[in-house]
Amino acid sequence: MLGITQGVTEFAPISSSGHLIIVPWLFGWTILANPELNKTFDVALHIGTLIGALLYFRHDVVRYLAAWLRSIRRRSIASADERLAWALVVGTIPGALVGALFENVIQDTLGQPWLIAVMLIAFGVILVWVDRVAPIRRGITDLSVRDGLVLGLAQAAALQPGVSRSGVTITAGRALGLDRESAARFSFLLSLPIIAGAGIFKGIDVAGSGLPPGLAWPFVWGIVASAVSGFLVIAFLLAYLRHHSFVIFLIYRVAVAIVVFAVIATNVRPASGL
Repeated sequence: MLGITQGVTEFAPISSSGHLIIVPWLFGWTILANPELNKTFDVALHIGTLIGALLYFRHDVVRYLAAWLRSIRRRSIASADERLAWALVVGTIPGALVGALFENVIQDTLGQPWLIAVMLIAFGVILVWVDRVAPIRRGITDLSVRDGLVLGLAQAAALQPGVSRSGVTITAGRALGLDRESAARFSFLLSLPIIAGAGIFKGIDVAGSGLPPGLAWPFVWGIVASAVSGFLVIAFLLAYLRHHSFVIFLIYRVAVAIVVFAVIATNVRPASGL
């Protein structure tokens, strides 16, 4: 279940970090209260999501990596592919820095279910509003390196659970005049280095201590579930956004927030988490 949750919500604009807190909280699972289990599954879910995304974007990754290396050798940017490759590189830096410096602080202090619910509603409304008022002027090949930095700064803000990394970068992309599919595609490509970095960073600790007893198969199935669901969701979203708006995601975000508030109001679960 956690693997599917990660795979679906990492790319849909509904917040993976928020859902990975809310789902165990709703069911009363103690994984969040066990640092060893939490760390292990974080690694499995990141690895799985990365595998699914790399499989889908394998041609894009090879294409833009080759373009970036050509640009470095030539010491200039001479094509749209090279410009987009540098936009991805520059856009990765803000999220990597903020993640390395503040991720634990954010997770420890800003991961309260009630706050996640507020963020789900607020940034869902912003996504739909920006999509409605922003003109469509450009496609992904028109992005500049400066645009990549702007989108990277937006991505860095999504470490707050409930905001949604894909949601906020897509919102920023639409504000820059990108069509919906282009905004989503760049957002997904921009996520690859961040997901890989998070998996490696957390995987070092797990590799040093080994998997907790009895968690080998859950670890494997977490990887498989997040990889398959991530791949399918990317394919679905890129096709869906060619002809549809983000309203359905706002409806979903508001519905989840209402459930969270109802669960808290009835004292089924505490507002501050497990």
